Amino acid sequence: MARSRRARPADIEDIALSLPGAELVPGEYPQFQVRKKTFTCHRSPRPDAVDPATGERLTDVLLFWVPDEEDKVALVSGDGPFFTTPHFNGYNAVLLRLVHLGQLTRDELEEVIVDAWHCRAPATLRREWEQQSPR
Repeated sequence: MARSRRARPADIEDIALSLPGAELVPGEYPQFQVRKKTFTCHRSPRPDAVDPATGERLTDVLLFWVPDEEDKVALVSGDGPFFTTPHFNGYNAVLLRLVHLGQLTRDELEEVIVDAWHCRAPATLRREWEQQSPR
């Protein structure tokens, strides 16, 4: 079995837009939405996510919805690059710095984005995709 290559920033858009009903909402902080519900996005700098060395707000944070608290805890407590902040207590979402994207393989990134889409897509669209998807 061939190993997946390291994830790259362009993979985010390629994967997200390959999903049914997915749209890019451009802007300073682009969002990927399905039926007007964001499933992953570039997050604006906020006071709850700062560089521990400099204290500066992080400008390269991505947000991904996750299915539930269990998945969130697994991603955040694993050895991967995902994290959360107190702002997201009670929300099924994880964060990832773009600078750390290469710690994931493209396949791992795809799994996170597909799961995020799955969390936000309507049930009928999810069922259609599951019936037709070769994934």
